Parts: sequence; structure tokens; C-alpha cells
Amino acid sequence: MVSKKKCSCGRKVVFFRKYEGSYLCRQCFLKSIEKKFKRTIRKYGMLKSGDKIAVALSGGKDSSTVLYLMNKIVKPRRDIDLIAIMIDEGTGDYRKKHLELAKKFCKKLGVEYHIFSFKDEFGKGMKQKVKEIDKGKVKVKEPCTYCGVGRRYILNKRARELGVTKLCMGHNLDDEVQAVILNDVRGELYRASRMGPVTDWSLRKKKGKLFIPRIKPLREVPEKESAIFSILVDFDLCWDKCPYAGGIRFDAKDFINNLEKKYPGIKFTILETFDRLLPHIRDFSDKREGKIHSCKKCGEPGSKEVCKTCELWR
Repeated sequence: MVSKKKCSCGRKVVFFRKYEGSYLCRQCFLKSIEKKFKRTIRKYGMLKSGDKIAVALSGGKDSSTVLYLMNKIVKPRRDIDLIAIMIDEGTGDYRKKHLELAKKFCKKLGVEYHIFSFKDEFGKGMKQKVKEIDKGKVKVKEPCTYCGVGRRYILNKRARELGVTKLCMGHNLDDEVQAVILNDVRGELYRASRMGPVTDWSLRKKKGKLFIPRIKPLREVPEKESAIFSILVDFDLCWDKCPYAGGIRFDAKDFINNLEKKYPGIKFTILETFDRLLPHIRDFSDKREGKIHSCKKCGEPGSKEVCKTCELWR
């Protein structure tokens, strides 16, 4: 049993890291997450002097962990600014709870924050969109599609207006591996080409600077460990699940978790393999993917003359 084991430092164990075979006390576990977070930033050159970083803060465990650790790194520096951006998707009490806790968290850390909503941007929120889906008024039936597209659109647009140089996301190891599997089974190589620890690939293209690069310093931290970190540091979080969550991603999540139980560490193997393939996927996409357009309706960047957001929301 874990309780009978001792950490290498001699303290009481709180976590067994199966893929490493290591038993960790509270202090060593927290240090290991922070060390991995910093190593990922250094490895991929995520921070540079003069950056203005915006953390996409939902109020959940992952984005709160990212903001907490990023603030520890950036706060002593005068050459990098840090803010938080929150999105109100209009999902009712679920989002209201998260936003209130996120605002309190930012105030506690002394981090400037900005809140933008689907209602202000599109004239309606997810509750209204789900009603349209239920009544058969729209072609796409998956709520997560509308939410994801709208959220990415607002984050990019508002971050650019705020002078942000990089958007910092709370994507953990599980999120990245699920995206790898989903892009594979769907045959979406173009979408896969936009992944990676730093999504600055589009900057090389004409109008590419309309996209704000994203950084993912938590991508090598398993979701379970991100959750435990937030509990051990005692973040005030809402653990409710989105009432509209669903779709194929949850099937991919179950599939990957079952593999991880049988073969500890396989999530890391999947991500490492994808990272080795990524340059070739980008070369393939470079030859076949069209130019970046400015949407005829809103002026934001997209792969077609009318962007996906306007197609789904306007």
C-alpha cells in the first residue's frame, strides 16, 4: 500500500507515480510538477523578453495550475507581462461559478484579468445555441463544436487587441494525446499540423500574424497529476462538469486511459511519437493547405473566405 511506503526524502507518501515507479511526498510531488513545467518552457523557448502572456483561464484545475505556476515564474521579472482572459460561454450557473472563483484567484495572485462573452460577441450564448440544436435549426448537432470554435475565436481576437504576444493554454498531457488520436481517426492532418508545444507555425504565412501563438507548458503533465497539484496547493475550484459536454472525445479519453492502465507511460509515448512526426505533417500540409483568408463577414483569419465561427454562429 502507498501509505506504508516512504518518499526518497523520508517523508510520508501522498502519490504513487506508476509510470516512473516512484513514491512521492507532498513537497517532492509539487516540486516535480513545477520542475516539469519550467523544463517544458525552457525546452521549447516559450518565454522571451518583451512577451505579454495571456493565460486562458476557465477556473478549472488545469488553467488555474498554469496561472499559478506562470505567475511564480513571471512575477519577479520586469520584462514579461502576465494577464488572464476568461470567456463566458453562456452555459448558466456552471460558468458563473467558475468565473467567480477565477476572478477571486486572479485578485489573490495580483493578476490583471479580462472577461469576454459569447453573448456580446455573437448575440447569444450556449444555452440559446443548444435550444437551436434541439429544435433542429442547425446542421451541426454537437454543442462542443460551437463552444470550441467560439471560444478559440474570441481568445485569439481579444488577445490580439490587448497586445498579447502568446496565449498560454492549460492543455495537459491527456488533452494533447486525445487530440492526437482524434485527428488521426478523423483523418484531419491539417488540424494536426497546427498542434505542438508552441503553435507559431502559421506566422510564416501571409496574414499569419493575425493568429496569436499558443504555448502549452502543462502538456507533459498528466491530467490526474494536475488535479492532485491543485488539491495539494488548495486552489478554490469548482469541480462541476459542463452540462453540454459530450461527443467522441470522451470515447477517445476512455480508450487512452484503458491503455495507460495496462501500459503505464503510453500517453508519453504517443505524444513523443507525434512530436517526431509533426515536422513531416507540417511539410505535407504546407504543400496542400491553402492560404490564410480574412473572413468576408468579420475580418478575422480563417482557412476559407467565410470563417468557421461566422458559419456556425452568425
